[in-house]
Amino acid sequence: MQLLLVLPIVLPVTTAAVCMLFWRFGAVQRALATAGAAALLGSALALLAAVRREGMLVLQLGNWPAPFGITLVADLFSAIMTVLAAVIGLAVVVYSLATIDIRREAFGYYPFLHILLMGVCGCFLTGDLFNLYVWFEVMLMASFVLLALGGERGQLEGAVKYVTLNLVASTFFLSALGLLYGMVGTLNMADAARMLGEVGRPGLVSTLAMLFLAAFGIKAALFPFFFWLPASYHTPPVAVSAIFAGLLTKVGVYSLIRVFTLLFVQDVGYTHGLILVISGLTMVTGVLGAIAQNEFRRILSFHIISQVGYMVMGLALFTPLALAGSIFYIIHHIIVKTNLFLASGVVLQLRGTLELNRLGGLYQRAPALALLFLVPALSLAGLPPLSGFWAKLLLVRAGLETGSYLIAATALGVGLLTLFSMTKIWGKAFWGGPPEAAGGKAAAGEVRLPLTARLSLYLPMTALALLTVGIGLLAQPVFELSLLAAQQLLDPRIYIQAVLGGEG
Repeated sequence: MQLLLVLPIVLPVTTAAVCMLFWRFGAVQRALATAGAAALLGSALALLAAVRREGMLVLQLGNWPAPFGITLVADLFSAIMTVLAAVIGLAVVVYSLATIDIRREAFGYYPFLHILLMGVCGCFLTGDLFNLYVWFEVMLMASFVLLALGGERGQLEGAVKYVTLNLVASTFFLSALGLLYGMVGTLNMADAARMLGEVGRPGLVSTLAMLFLAAFGIKAALFPFFFWLPASYHTPPVAVSAIFAGLLTKVGVYSLIRVFTLLFVQDVGYTHGLILVISGLTMVTGVLGAIAQNEFRRILSFHIISQVGYMVMGLALFTPLALAGSIFYIIHHIIVKTNLFLASGVVLQLRGTLELNRLGGLYQRAPALALLFLVPALSLAGLPPLSGFWAKLLLVRAGLETGSYLIAATALGVGLLTLFSMTKIWGKAFWGGPPEAAGGKAAAGEVRLPLTARLSLYLPMTALALLTVGIGLLAQPVFELSLLAAQQLLDPRIYIQAVLGGEG
């Protein structure tokens, strides 16, 4: 069983290394990348099944006991996140077969994509804060290369903004690690959680918590640290935007949930109260930014910010139902947001632009694409019976049960504004008149995609749309899994006992 903890890290790096051996053979790289992504999904599903059946899994690498060695840990939350990373990885790899040009392939697109997946899975499975920092840096390096690959001016500008702000976050994170180590003498999460409860200096612990909040808040694009995201996510190829939108900010959210349920629970009234305020501001500023945009991917990028607010809302409320709502929301959002970016890429393939004023009539010319956009768009807005409805319902109910009426009202209001911005895309890009009537320039050169390209584009979008519908129709088992994960998170003793054994 413990081997399952290593596979989500070993498989992507092995795939990347083998792809590099076939640097000059694009077809071989594509086949290897697809097979590697499929193997990652299989191993992640096996890991989730094992954790669900056996309980939390822990591996001490090199047989060094915790807290002295490198620890890998999989509870339900981290196993769920690993499965989601694998699902999105496979979807994006298949989509990339039709969208990534030969030049980018030749410069290592597929190896770097798998290195990114390795970094993401490493973040989810590590049991040590310093190794979390290492995996963040692996992820940052791979994402920077993917963002800049191709060397176009817009890409380089977005990449500079992206890497600069993320390096600032890394500086905060490394400073926080140094202070934490000076305070408790360990960076093993379980051991640090045990030691922080004995420090007896709540003011200092809360100050340290704010450093972690700043570091992970930048990674997650929380208010007021979000401005790097819409400045960069619309610049690379759509496949890169899609995997960024689906996974990268969620690693920041995952880290916030992990440390603020395991380490910093001494002054919940202050720390989580502040997170609640930030979550509301993140929701509002993100959705207002989306409404103000007129470009497909920029609208979706601002919505990432808005939806992150919902994810940390459950953490801030800090009840089993609220945390289950956050986990349910993460599951829903990763699938939906990736699919929306993939749909935008097909629009770009067909029309050569993503400016809404130059689009129109796609419902008539590409009805399948219109449907595959509409399903995740309505789910993002929270319409029943899709997955977004249940995710928002859980969070709003948790807010009402805790008497947090303002944040519940904010969540409902932002949902209505999200629906407005999605109907804006629908009205201008899909339902509106053809671009000839709107004065668009792209109509004359409209592209008809070959069959193999259509299969590569539509297969992952269809699979993700079916997942969205399936989660909505089978919400009860997904909720039960989310609730079990939330209950594990809210009882740190389970994590500490699993990692440290008798010392817990």
